[in-house]
Amino acid sequence: MCAHHIKFIKAILIGFVFIVFHHDTSAQSIAVSDTLKLSIEEAEKVFLDSNLSLVAQYYNIKSAEALVQQARRWDNPQLSTSQNIYTPREGFFKHQTIIDSTGAQVLQGELYIDIEQLIKTAGKRRKQVDITKTNVKLAEWQFNATLRSLKLELINNYFSIAQCQDLGALYDENIKYLTGLSSAMEKGVNSGNVSVKEALRVHSLLVAAHQNQVDNQKALEDAQSALKTLLRIKGIVFINTTTVLKSESNSIPTLPIYTLLDTAFKYNTDYQTEVYNLQLQRQNLKLQKAMAYPDLTLGMSRDYQGSYTPQLWELNIGLPLPVWDLNKWNIKSSRHLVTAEEANYKQAQIKLENDVIDAYKKLLHSHSLFNQYEEKFYAAYQNIYNKEFDVFKNRLISLLDFLDYYNDFTNTKQAEIQHRFNLKMDMANLNDIVGIDIVNIKN
Repeated sequence: MCAHHIKFIKAILIGFVFIVFHHDTSAQSIAVSDTLKLSIEEAEKVFLDSNLSLVAQYYNIKSAEALVQQARRWDNPQLSTSQNIYTPREGFFKHQTIIDSTGAQVLQGELYIDIEQLIKTAGKRRKQVDITKTNVKLAEWQFNATLRSLKLELINNYFSIAQCQDLGALYDENIKYLTGLSSAMEKGVNSGNVSVKEALRVHSLLVAAHQNQVDNQKALEDAQSALKTLLRIKGIVFINTTTVLKSESNSIPTLPIYTLLDTAFKYNTDYQTEVYNLQLQRQNLKLQKAMAYPDLTLGMSRDYQGSYTPQLWELNIGLPLPVWDLNKWNIKSSRHLVTAEEANYKQAQIKLENDVIDAYKKLLHSHSLFNQYEEKFYAAYQNIYNKEFDVFKNRLISLLDFLDYYNDFTNTKQAEIQHRFNLKMDMANLNDIVGIDIVNIKN
């Protein structure tokens, strides 16, 4: 063998040692962090107990409930008074009865007191209460929408971590086998039994495996960061998932599509929000029609001595005359808003039907894939893969055959892990669209 070939091989191996050392060092730096093992159920519990977005939405509901009680209140009565302050003859604040020179009682000063109460007509107060109750329902469905959206994000990040861990195990296994094989081929190069070209091809697989591991580690860190943010976990903490990406434990219930649709119409947050938005606009139209009727003002006043007779009590009735403002344009605007919201409601209905059917079909497609490729296939494939390295080291198969099998196995394992992740997410998406957990994703 040429000397420069040997030097080239040694340079590559030195670089490989540096990569392995750097990889081990990175692994050790992660190992010193705290590891938190969480099942999907435990992650959801931590999420529900600590997520700040849910806390904010919860207090939005409380705020809307408080406004219901406020809408029930009557308007405060209005008290007004007028009285004399000063007269040159009587001085300041003279409000009393005196006896004049003839012995007659004479009233001093003037005091007028008036109290009035606004009485809303045409059921305005009840209609305002109905509107605030609908706003409570909207706040509750917005809370549910936030909850399910964040829950879907939680599930995505959790199973993304599980996927990265499974891929990491695959790449670790590849690196372990390829490291041993590369070492053996280095010896073969030195003894002249292995060509430099074959050694470089195997070493290129090792470099690619390390690159796959690095890329996977970056994706894992992204998923870790997103999940820790949802769970409000600070510091250098590594979350280790205990739920495994498996399909055989996930049974897909056979449900008639109309049953799924009926359930979705009852629990889907987007659809229910449109239902209450339409109800709110219809209630507002009723209120605007009621606003065309004038409100009544009832009052009582007492005049000390400013009227035709002293100590006068008066009944006051006030009623605006509906001459200039009949609330016509507010009513017309509300009718247009009702029509617009009816269109939004119909659109939401069509969209929900299509989304449910689409999500259910996707789930069935993903699940049917694992009815074709069973665990026995992957187990048998794994056993052959484990032996393939020894077969190649013993030169019982060619390099091209080995490379083909190695690449096929790696691609198959990656596809298997991706399919299992897709199955989990298709289940989560169906649950999210329907609004409740139709399928069990937690096994």
